[in-house]
Amino acid sequence: MKQAAGISVCAIMMASCSKQADQQQAQLPELAVMTVGTSDATLYTSYPATLHGRNDVEIRPQITGFLTNVNVTEGQHVTAGQVLFTIDQVSLQAAVSAAKSQVLQAQASVQVAQANVNTAQTNAANNKLLKDQNIISASAYQTSVDALNAAKAQLGQAQASVKAAQASLTTAEKNLSYSVVRAPESGIIGTIDFKEGALVSPQTLLTVLSSSGDMQAYFSFTEQELLSFTGDGKSSVEQALAAMPPVQLQLADGTIYPIQGKIISISGVLDTSTGSATAKASFANPDGVLRSGATGKVMIPNAMRDVISIPQASTFEIQGLKYCFIVDDSGKLTQTPITVNPNDDGKNYIITSGIKPGQTVLIEGVGISAKDGMQIKPKK
Repeated sequence: MKQAAGISVCAIMMASCSKQADQQQAQLPELAVMTVGTSDATLYTSYPATLHGRNDVEIRPQITGFLTNVNVTEGQHVTAGQVLFTIDQVSLQAAVSAAKSQVLQAQASVQVAQANVNTAQTNAANNKLLKDQNIISASAYQTSVDALNAAKAQLGQAQASVKAAQASLTTAEKNLSYSVVRAPESGIIGTIDFKEGALVSPQTLLTVLSSSGDMQAYFSFTEQELLSFTGDGKSSVEQALAAMPPVQLQLADGTIYPIQGKIISISGVLDTSTGSATAKASFANPDGVLRSGATGKVMIPNAMRDVISIPQASTFEIQGLKYCFIVDDSGKLTQTPITVNPNDDGKNYIITSGIKPGQTVLIEGVGISAKDGMQIKPKK
């Protein structure tokens, strides 16, 4: 009887302990975890950049005059040959008309001079026959020859006057054509500081026309980055450029431009004041979304293989050092120091030390409720 009673008491105690363990387990906070593994990842190194048109053209008039029409607006997309500005044409058209009249007068003078030459030639020829027959004297014949030479000289002067008048007409017509300022190529109109009625001259900058077909992003490499870029000098800049993958452009609002670009040049000379080399990436701009003078970031990809990646939200910092919580098989948290790649995508960190594949990392409650040594109920 006593033995049976002892067994019964033990059974009751074991059941009570099991119940307490279940209650304790049920009271543990249930937090999400992840088992880390390796995968491929691409990180981007970003460089502040300023955008410029492939060819920013300064638009200046070639004559002096008053603006009568401003045919475009700031930011407008124009095509090659499109009229941008018109300068007062009244005096220029009058100059063309006057030059045309001078040409006609000079041409009429040539006709008269040519007729005089023809007459003088006939007279000289007749007088030569008469002189040969001793009908007139040699001096009379010489007089007709002198008259012929004088007529030829007048013809030469008249022909020179035609050329001068035609040159004046060409100049007047050119000046008239210069009164219409056209776009030398397609692009985007920049700031326009002059309005209709303003006096402009060849020294006046009317606007800047930025070619919109391709935009170029200017940014800088440090000396160390340039050495890394060329494999510590093992390859030339040209070889490094040829091996470069396409790059992306992050716009000022944080969005990524949908068309990838290509780094097309890197300065071979370092700026002595900054210790950096200027680089240039080209981006197609078919819709004119990119504007000259805008800012952004050139993002250069770096493909990495077999790396460990964890969410940034699963880490925390203490005195500048990063940590995460490793979860063991019993659900106990261990605060673990980690190091990460300096480049990230804004959501995840690439782990360089502190975590091994197969380990479990806490990804919920970090920085809020999780503590070192705490017991949790892992939730995957």
